[in-house]
Amino acid sequence: MKIIAAEVFVTSPSRNFVTLRITTDDGVTGIGDATLNGRELAVAAYLKEHVAQLLIGKDPHRIEDTWQFLYRSSYWRRGPVTMAAIAAVDMALWDIKGKMANMPVYQLLGGASRNGLRAYGHASGADIESLFDSVREHLELGYKSVRIQTAVPGIKAVYGVAAQAQASGERYDYEPAGRGAFPVEEDWDTRAYLRHLPTVFEAVRNEFGPELPLLHDGHHRMTPIQAAKLGKALEPYDLFWLEDCTPAENQEALRWVRHHTTTPLAIGEIFNTVYDYQTIIKEQLIDYVRAASTHFGGISPLKKVMDFAAQYQIKSGFHGPTDISPVGFAAQLHVGLAIHNYGIQEYMQHSDKTNEVFEQSMTFVDGYLHPGDKPGIGVEFNEEAAAAYPYQQAYLPYNRLVDGTVHDW
Repeated sequence: MKIIAAEVFVTSPSRNFVTLRITTDDGVTGIGDATLNGRELAVAAYLKEHVAQLLIGKDPHRIEDTWQFLYRSSYWRRGPVTMAAIAAVDMALWDIKGKMANMPVYQLLGGASRNGLRAYGHASGADIESLFDSVREHLELGYKSVRIQTAVPGIKAVYGVAAQAQASGERYDYEPAGRGAFPVEEDWDTRAYLRHLPTVFEAVRNEFGPELPLLHDGHHRMTPIQAAKLGKALEPYDLFWLEDCTPAENQEALRWVRHHTTTPLAIGEIFNTVYDYQTIIKEQLIDYVRAASTHFGGISPLKKVMDFAAQYQIKSGFHGPTDISPVGFAAQLHVGLAIHNYGIQEYMQHSDKTNEVFEQSMTFVDGYLHPGDKPGIGVEFNEEAAAAYPYQQAYLPYNRLVDGTVHDW
């Protein structure tokens, strides 16, 4: 069995996605997600110009060998472009192996460790009442855990608030990146945010009670001492986790945060390899691994990092926004179903247009996800539907402080 074709598709149903399709001489196909929001064409070019030809004639069953070859032979290792490209190949090969075995991928990873995957959704509001309405909508959809994001008085636009107008005309939670030739500038004030957020969680707890698991994403915008202050201030409201409280590149900073608060910490959506997690897992500076299969090199390394984390009672909390395609999302559902140390899965629902391009066997019932039992990953790529949605340049927003300094968005 040999690989005879490796094709790259860039399509934009509500937002841009990069998809790799590998075909074998037996006619079996596998697909992988290589999406990198705002830098999609860089990964598409990496795959088309540097990787696709290396796969021709290779044995698709040699998943680990192919992964190591693509990672080590380039010499210039790591980084989001390289790892997203490798991820697409890895997923596609697992998809092929599952189809050849006539099994879903999670069976090849050791079988199911649970019946379903607990998920959380994104509630947000421009004010407390609209936030409450959003929480109720998510509970009605079946979510049993909810992330809380809210507008902040004095700040015009804040990450994660779905009510914000988008230049693309699409819903914010389908795609926060604005389509156009330049990223949208937003404003930020950390002190205003730190004053406001505890009052929001107090109101949510008073309205919805102590049982509902609540999460929050700081999106890397705080210094270590600011993050520690926020974690401590939120302790009375018993968060499931505080995510990305400070820039993840500075892993030493998490020691400061840990020293000052018992609020659980989740981090790592911008990480690309297990090396990014080495210190913070070994020193137990986090509680949840936020890696995404698409940006982390695929199914193979995601399973490995969770086996490493299991030694330290650290659980999964895989990144699951709409800038991961249904292919990448399904890939990490298979990992989540198989591992023992599963925690929770972020689940932002894709648009109808996206679901037309990516035909899925995944289900979401009563708050729990399941990748389905179709052989392989369980997602099929509709090339004809994809052709109706050509690539459109888009950039994520960026922040400036009141004095004009560029800040983390």
